[in-house]
Amino acid sequence: MLKVREIINLIREDKLKNDFLKLYKDENKIEEQKERYINALEKFESLYGNEEVEIYSVPGRTEVLGNHTDHQLGRVVAAAINLDMIAVVSKSENINIVSDNQKIDEIRIDDLDKKENEKESSESLIRGVTSRLKDLGYKVGGFKGYFTSDVLIGSGLSSSAAFEVMIGIILSGLYNNMSISPVEIAKVGQYAETVYFGKASGLMDQCACSIGNLITIDFKDISNPVVENLDVDFSKLNLSICIVDTKGSHADLSKEYTMISGEMKKVANVFNEEHLRRVNEEEFYENINSVLEKCGDRATLRAIHFFNENRRVGEMVDALEEYNLEKIEKLVTSSGDSSFKYLQNIYKAGNTKSQEVAVGLALSEKILGNNGVCRVHGGGFAGTIQIFVNNDFVNDYKEGIEKVFGKDSCYVLKIREDGATKVL
Repeated sequence: MLKVREIINLIREDKLKNDFLKLYKDENKIEEQKERYINALEKFESLYGNEEVEIYSVPGRTEVLGNHTDHQLGRVVAAAINLDMIAVVSKSENINIVSDNQKIDEIRIDDLDKKENEKESSESLIRGVTSRLKDLGYKVGGFKGYFTSDVLIGSGLSSSAAFEVMIGIILSGLYNNMSISPVEIAKVGQYAETVYFGKASGLMDQCACSIGNLITIDFKDISNPVVENLDVDFSKLNLSICIVDTKGSHADLSKEYTMISGEMKKVANVFNEEHLRRVNEEEFYENINSVLEKCGDRATLRAIHFFNENRRVGEMVDALEEYNLEKIEKLVTSSGDSSFKYLQNIYKAGNTKSQEVAVGLALSEKILGNNGVCRVHGGGFAGTIQIFVNNDFVNDYKEGIEKVFGKDSCYVLKIREDGATKVL
């Protein structure tokens, strides 16, 4: 292990350039990342001194297709992106974290039980991940650290999943010789979010952050999800993936997300199943009157979205592997339409004043014309939209949409090969 000052010197002498390029995929961003890491190291030093440290990075993720399918044991396509959370850490007795200048309450290693007063807090996620790893037989211990993230909070890029996975990868690195598998870390993060944090969660976000790359995941066997890397050179499609922050926050939407999974499960229960993946689609339509009567219209529509979206994921995998641009854009458009009409996660029901996602989609369609397609991104109701835009139109789209949502509201993403990783 190296001390803080030694690492800062390595960065300033440009000896970690290849490491940065591997992580961030954009040579134009290297100087910015160097300064970011130096600032993080100096912040650690100001808090704890010039100690020996380790540095970890966890990417955010973008959902390529599979909107709200994972919690019903469905299929998804997702990708790790070159926006990430980094942590500078060293071992200590308990867990003490400062995250972007916000101090998180100390977590004692000898007190990992769930606390009702910690629901929906960072403390609950730390305690949940650490407790679960301990229960699974892994070594756990304390650490002190400084975290900083450019994964937008409440944006649908999975800032919470990145945080959960970060705790897992740090404990894997500091105490388990990096032996905990990415899938195991993802499952532990999901457990912490569902049980300790109190928010129903699928497993897509955590898997994408933990595993990395462009992947498809099948959650049919939730204890052993099938993860496949897609051998696709995305640059050959002449497409860029953009994410636009429509300035609404996911922060107070846990109830809305829980209602989506709850309503879908209610439909599944009509067929004596816990998840829609176990329900035969033909049987669903044969008994739709009973479903409508027992579950209501919205729950039924959300189930229809699931069946269609789950099928689209398989079609998207084929389209990506075939580099079929026309089919890819058609599937993205169909997915977005389904989320709006059937899943209904574009804005909260009854909210007539704050419909930022819908505004973003409408304006994107106007700006893009025939130069790309768009859809809601992630959990929905607020936050971000996703745009697949022709490379030669990116600057025009970015300029047009930022006139409404502000400078630097449009992020042009690159797919990152690494998931959660130890940088140094």
